[in-house]
Formats: sequence, C-alpha cells, structure tokens
Amino acid sequence: MTFAIHASDAGSNECTTNHAISKTTRVLAVRNIPKRIYFTILLTVCTVSYLLALQGGDLEYVKNHLDTIGFEVIISVLSLTAVIVMLYMCRLRSGTRRGVLLLVLCLFTALYLYDHGERFEHHGFYNLLVFLAIFIPLNLVLAALHILRSKIKHFTAYFIIALVVGGAATTASLLHYRRIFDQGIHGVLEYNSDECTWVGRNIPFVDLLPNGAQNFWAGLMYCKREQQDIHAVIDRNGELHIKCGIRDSEIVVDVLPETREWPLREKDYWKNLNKLVIKRTIRLPYNHTTPFILNDTTQAVVVRCGSSSTIVSRVSPSISRLPLYTPPLESDTRTKTIGEVFNASSSLEYANKKPPNVIYLMLDAVSRRQFHRKLPQSVRVLQTLQDLKHSHLAELYRYHSVGFSTDNNTKAAYLGEIFPKQRNTLPVWAHFRDRGFVTARIESGCDDWTKGCNGGNYEHQDFAVSNRTLDYELIAPFCQPEFYPNVGNAFGNFKGPYSITARCLFGKYVHDWAFDYLYKLRRELRPGRNKAIRAKDRPYMITATFFEGHEGTGEVIHTLDSALAAFIEDMRDSGELKDTVLIIAADHGLHMGLNFAYLQNGRIEHQNPFFAMSVPEWLHRFTKTLQPENEQDKHRQVKVKKENKESKWRDLPLAINEQRLITPFELHHSFRVLAEWPKFSMESWKKSLFYPQKKGRTCKDAGIGSAFCMCERS
Repeated sequence: MTFAIHASDAGSNECTTNHAISKTTRVLAVRNIPKRIYFTILLTVCTVSYLLALQGGDLEYVKNHLDTIGFEVIISVLSLTAVIVMLYMCRLRSGTRRGVLLLVLCLFTALYLYDHGERFEHHGFYNLLVFLAIFIPLNLVLAALHILRSKIKHFTAYFIIALVVGGAATTASLLHYRRIFDQGIHGVLEYNSDECTWVGRNIPFVDLLPNGAQNFWAGLMYCKREQQDIHAVIDRNGELHIKCGIRDSEIVVDVLPETREWPLREKDYWKNLNKLVIKRTIRLPYNHTTPFILNDTTQAVVVRCGSSSTIVSRVSPSISRLPLYTPPLESDTRTKTIGEVFNASSSLEYANKKPPNVIYLMLDAVSRRQFHRKLPQSVRVLQTLQDLKHSHLAELYRYHSVGFSTDNNTKAAYLGEIFPKQRNTLPVWAHFRDRGFVTARIESGCDDWTKGCNGGNYEHQDFAVSNRTLDYELIAPFCQPEFYPNVGNAFGNFKGPYSITARCLFGKYVHDWAFDYLYKLRRELRPGRNKAIRAKDRPYMITATFFEGHEGTGEVIHTLDSALAAFIEDMRDSGELKDTVLIIAADHGLHMGLNFAYLQNGRIEHQNPFFAMSVPEWLHRFTKTLQPENEQDKHRQVKVKKENKESKWRDLPLAINEQRLITPFELHHSFRVLAEWPKFSMESWKKSLFYPQKKGRTCKDAGIGSAFCMCERS
C-alpha cells in the first residue's frame, strides 16, 4: 500500500520541500500542525465513510441509496489515498510510519470482520472490492507520476502532452462506443420523437476496458482440465458402462437424486436444496462383473475414479415411454382461456401446422450491450441466421426490465404479473404441459425458480407446484460441493454460482454440463428419430438458466461465448429453427459493480436486458394475417450487411416491435400464444410480441414502475 517509500529515518517531522510536494502538503507544512492530527482526521473520515457505505439491511434501501453508498466509498478511498501520499511524501520518523501502516491494517481488518457479506442486504465484501478497484489503480498512478517526475526533466510538459493525446484518444474511443451502443444484430436503435429514449447522458466508459480488466487479479478465466481417465456412458437400457484408465483404482458412482417431484418446502436454495441433494445422493461401488442399472428417473450420476470425476447425464424416461400428462381438474389451464379465442386452423395454410417447439435460454443479468460486448462469437452466429429462409430473427432494442432483480422480471415473464392476484398461480410451463408439450428445465445455479421467486404464492408447500411437475428437470449436478459450497456462504465472490472467477466443475465450465444435457434433450425430443417417437411427435418447451452474467465485474459472461455460439450454430445447421421458437434473453442487466454504481450507462444497461427471438417462417407469415390495418404498411425493410457480399434486403415484420418499448409481460403473452396454438386467446395475442405494440408507449403504458423507468419520451 505504501508503493515507493523512501523517507529518511531522520527525526524531522516535516514534509520535504522539493518539487514533488503537492500544494496541499505545503499548506499543511506552513501551518505546522502535527502530522498525527492530519492522520487522525483522515483515518477517521476514511473509517466513518466506509461504515456509512455499509448501510443497508434490506434490498430496497440499498437500491434507493446507491448514489450515497457509492459517494461514501469514494470519500473513503480519497481519505486513505491522502494518508498514503503523506506517508511517502513527508519526512516521518520510521516509528510513525510503521504505526500509521499498522493502524490502517488494523482498521481494515476490523471493518472486514464487521461486515464481509456478499449479498445486497449485507454487502461488505462487495464494498471492499469496489474500494480496492478504485484505490489500487489510483495509488499506482500517483506513485508512478511521483517517480517519473523525479526522474524525467520537463516532466510537466510531457505530462500535459500525454493528457491531451490521451484525452483525444479517449474521446474518439467513447464516440465510437457511443455509436456502436445502438447497433444490434441486424439494425440499430432508432431515435425518433415517437418512441422513448434513454434517460440521461449515456457514456459507455466500460467499453474502454479490455476483456479481463476488472477481474484479472482473480485468476485465469478458464477451467483447468482435470486428467480425465474415465470413459462412462449410459446406454438406452439404463445400464452404466465405465472404463477407468487408472489401474487398481476404486470406481464409485454417486447416483444423484431426481429433484423433479420434490416439494417446495425442500427446494429453498438459500438454506436447503444443495444439502438435500448431497444427503440423498447414493454412493455405490462399481465393478465390471455386475450390470449397473439405473433407476428409470435418474437423470445424472457422478463417476469417480482415483482423482478423476465426471458427470454422466441422460434423458430418462425416453420420450417413447413418457405418458401424456393429465392435469388436475381444479387447476387445468385449458379451462381458463380468457376472452375471444381465435382458431388458426380456420386458414388452410395453417390448418396442419403443429405447435412450434420452444427453447428459452435465460441469461441472468446481461444487458443488450453487454451481450454484444462480451459475446462476440454468439453475435456473429446470430447474424448468420439472417440468411435463413425458413426462420426470422428479431432483436428488441427497447426491451426494458420491470424490476431491480430476477424476482420481478421473471414473475412478469412466467406468471404475467409481478404480484399474483390469486393464490397458486401457475408458471407458464404448466400451460405448455397441460396441452401436451414435453416440458424440461435446466437450472445451472442449483436453485428452483418456483420456490425462490414464487414459493409464497402456494398454499401448500408439500407439492412441487400445485401437485405438478415438469417432465424433465436437471438441478442436482449443479449442487455438487466442488462448485456449490455446502458450508459457509454459497454465493461468495470466489466460489459458487455468483463468483467472479471461472465457474468450473470437474475440469469443465458449469455451463458445458448444462449444454451437454440440452443437446441430449434435443436429440431425444426431436421427431422422426424412430417410429415410436414419430408416432407421438410431441412438441416441447425447454427452459435453461445461465448465471455467468450475475457477478460484479461483468467479465465471467465471456466464458459462455464459445458454448453459446456453438449451440446456436448447431440449431441453425440442424434445421430445427424451421419448427422451433428460440429465445435468448436476460431478465435484467448487471446490477452491481463500478459501472452500475457510478455511471448512468450502468443504470441504462441494467434496465435494458438482451432479447433475441428466432421464429419459424410459417409463424412469421401468420403474424401478418392478424395485424391491424394501421400497421399493415409499416413492415420494415432491414438492410443486412454480409461480409464480402452485396448488401441484402430482408422483410422483417417483427421489427415493428424491435423499436418499441417492450417488457417481459409481452414475453409472457407470447409464451401463452405458443402454448395454446392453434386456438389461442386474442387478448394474449394482442399483448404478445406477435402483434405490434402501441406506438410511443410510455413506462406507465408498459407496466414499468416510475422508480425503474429508464426510457422516457422527450
């Protein structure tokens, strides 16, 4: 912390009078006030400001006082910086210097012990990270300037020139990033008087930082490959086959529990879920002489051989043996369609069109610009979807969250309301399953959305969801203590689903295990693989949640890029987009870290999550048939630029909503239409993304509370 301390051990208690002395220091010397008084004042201000920055206790208070908390952190940083400057620029007795350094160390140890929480309510560790993220670079710069000034003649002139050149380069870079902030996959955010614009000056300073700049000190952002001496597969009969390359090593199999039917009271991920998964895991020895047959509902096992471990998952039971779900009569969503019902089968062109499959990838805490900033491979693959003739892609530029965190935004998407008016409100996947869809969920953060966000809405906690489940669910592998701590804080900065380091499990990214199961789901559920499947030919609805964006530095999401790009590419090349609606969207942007705490750009990005949706061509054509007459002539022609090719014009009717203020409420009604096809509620249709939403919508029109509105009409 002292950087370059070269003070003499002479007894003088005065600051040096060379050119390195700041104006403030000379004033202090003139007044001849003992340095210990200044140290006392500065350290007191530093401590009090830091303590004030720890204020909170509940999420609402922290949300409403972020400016104050951020200001107090800055005051604390500047106060301690002044102490450090005095230590290396003033002539002090060595005992005084050591005493001050010891006092600083003791103060911050005490402050750390007082609050090192890693949640919004108790956020001491986050405060410390923000403090250090400002304090260390600031003092390194000051120390470097001090050394250079003493070593270089005419340093002041060179410094001024460097400031001018650096300022010009920074300004040019900011203008560039401000321009590309509006760019999307195939178009740009259009500014006009009819639609809302972002509130305040949007200067994306965060774009100036290279990848890894905010967490380079946290370690390498890749998973160290474990020596995998295990080859394990589960065949179609449910038998596990293992080959271990380590001779004479014991092979054990951890059979992970099936969480699908667990009651809500057991799925509390703050306290209970991961521990129950470990408790109910059955460890069995494996030998090659006895067949190892898995229970029909087991989705995954962990195979351990010597120092190597791996996860083996499967989709079970197979689709050919999956019974058609019969919903409870009292909560059958098919009897609750509201208002006028439209039957798409009335048109010969769509009479034989079966409901499209739905795959929804939810990226927690990723803004639209963050997606383009940190996931360039995925963006490039999404751009190639514009060449497809059998599907259409839309990106929503004014997609706006309706709350601070996951809770409100996912309630809006899954329930259609933030505060359910009735008890036992069912999430949207219940609507799909009631109508014959195969439903599956992957939760890579060892949590259950229903319990975590809507558990209090259910009268009975003894059922999964009103005595309902999904057909397939994968949670247990992500509760392993190698990734998700089973003691202490499971949501720390250096381990767990919110860590600022690479999220690894058995030598692979955690999301790789999730995608592995997702690929297997697609292979199992795609029609036409065998006669049994072709006879059923059931559509499916899959949701998968990824948490790489949920951490303060905004860097971990970059690790998802390669796997996500490969998945989109596989969807494209397999031809599945012909009959599948693919949605890649976030619930909100990043709501922590330096950008969010101190810059308007961070506040805008928080309320502007990423949203892209690919729909089959036939569904795209159908949307034209039910659009209002006053919108019929507004189908936009979007120019798509292709590298080394002539520019090409494509018709994108969904682009009407691309430029309008859209929220998760419209996503919910889109889900409802897709679940109910071909007989859907016109009320849902008119509130969905398939219908042009009101021109010039305000936050009030869209159901966004004034406290969260970041897009206003000028």
